[in-house]
This record gives sequence, structure tokens and C-alpha cells, in this order.
Amino acid sequence: MHYGLDIGGTKMELAIFDNDFTCLEKTRCATPTADYPAFIRSVVELVEEADSRYAMRGSVGLGLPGVVTGDGRALSSNVPCLTGQRVGADLTLALSRPVALGNDCRCFALSEASLGAGKDAQRVLGIILGTGLGGGLCIGGELYARDSQLAGEFGHLGLHPKVVQRWALPLLNCGCGLSGCAETYVSGAGLARLYQHFSHQQADTYVWLEHFRQGRPEAIKTFDCFMDALGSVVAGQVLVLDPDIVVLGGGLSAIAEIHQHLARAVAAHLFKNAAIPKIVVAEGGPASGVRGAALLGAKKEATT
Repeated sequence: MHYGLDIGGTKMELAIFDNDFTCLEKTRCATPTADYPAFIRSVVELVEEADSRYAMRGSVGLGLPGVVTGDGRALSSNVPCLTGQRVGADLTLALSRPVALGNDCRCFALSEASLGAGKDAQRVLGIILGTGLGGGLCIGGELYARDSQLAGEFGHLGLHPKVVQRWALPLLNCGCGLSGCAETYVSGAGLARLYQHFSHQQADTYVWLEHFRQGRPEAIKTFDCFMDALGSVVAGQVLVLDPDIVVLGGGLSAIAEIHQHLARAVAAHLFKNAAIPKIVVAEGGPASGVRGAALLGAKKEATT
């Protein structure tokens, strides 16, 4: 058995996969975000309960928000208690087995490149459009990741100045400590901020979508701005990475209008006749990232 854990800012979910990486079941609990020993205990309890149910010891991989530094320390704004901690080493000791750690966005990319929409492509760029913005590149089914695990943090590149100027956007502060990061505009929270900017009212993404489909002018303007911003971000990654396929995940990827118009938005930020990769929605759906974590865990166990 192979266990994948998706660690979020409010909940952690353990998914159990068989050797074909078919998900058999899931269980979840609240994430202790401010108490590191409680976090370790919660993960151990989830894993040991799964061991008991299946009468065997599964491999373990975690998908975390944030990055893991070269010396094994986590940096996470969504789960503050993890920052500065050697999560992998501590869980390896607590569970008496190898434990693999990966960024949640990169886990998503690995899952889709190995078993999902990109399994037949050589170069797969996975992009998460959700609470934040990030992704990962897989080449030949292998995740490109150095010890710093920074590759794929393009949500913290600055939004292109011509997009900011065209829509007269405010300079927004990001939780990473920088200002003007693409993630502050191109994400679920970013879309809500854009709608508030144009409509001058408090509203979340769900309200925006309802108003957009009703044809309200401010909501349509928000969509046009969002797609311009997203198109510039994806175009930048296309120019640098030249992927064969772009696979979208995260909550916003479920909005049909976004993925249906993305190729055109990307083309607007590329030079004439530049090739636009195929853009698709993840086959693995909400389970795709946690499946990638399980893949990391299985690989680490096999090579340890």
C-alpha cells in the first residue's frame, strides 16, 4: 500500500493507494497549524490507523504547502508550525520508515505527468490555480526538483508591468514578503481581489462567478483582467520551459470559462507564430496532488 498525505492550512487528508495507484479510501483530520508536536502526532495517527486497517506498513509521502530547504527544513506560511522544522526526518523517526516530502503543486505535476493527462507527453507543466498559484515541470515522467525545491514557485514572480498598467491595478503585498507577486492577482483570492477592485464591493470568487454568468459589466471586466494576467504568467512559463502540455488543477480549473479561453490569453503574450502547448484540465481531479505525494513516497521507499 502507498499513502499520500495532502497537508493544507485547515485539514490534512490521507489517501490510500494500491500498487496501481488506484485510490481505495481517504480519511482526514484538522491540521494543527500552531503546534508542531501535535502535527507530528496527527500524521502518525493517520498512518498507523491505515497500517492497522490493511495489516501492512504502507510507504508514506507528504505534499506540503511551501518549500523544503536543502538542509531539510520546511518553510510554510499556511502551516506556520512547520517552518524551520525537519519534518521529513522527524516523521521518518516517528514512523520508523522513509518519509518523502514534496511541495503540493509539484506533487500535482508528478501525478498528472505519470498517471494523468500528461502521461504520454515528454515535458509536462502542471499549474495549480487555487488558493495560491504554483506548479511544477516533469520531464520524461520525472519531476524536475533541486534540493531547494524552488522550481515552480512562479506565483512569486512579479505580474507583468504591462498587465498592471493596462488595468490600473494596485500593488498588492504577498504573504511571502514581496509585493506585486502574480499570485496576489492570479489565484482564487486574487480573483476576488480583482472583482472588489473593479466593483468597489466586498465579494468572494463564488459571488464573482454568479455575477459573471449573469453578465454584469464589472464581473466581465474582472474576467478579462484575470485572463490577461493568467495568460501573461503562463506565456512566461511557455517561453522558459517550452512544455508539450500544460495541465491545470486547483479549484479555479473547474471554471470552464477559464480553461476554455486560456490558450487565446496565452497567445496574446507570445510573439507571432509561437507554438502554444495543449492546455487541459487534470484527469486526476482533486485527488491528483495526493496521488503525487504517494508516488514520491513509493519511490523513496524503493530507493532506501
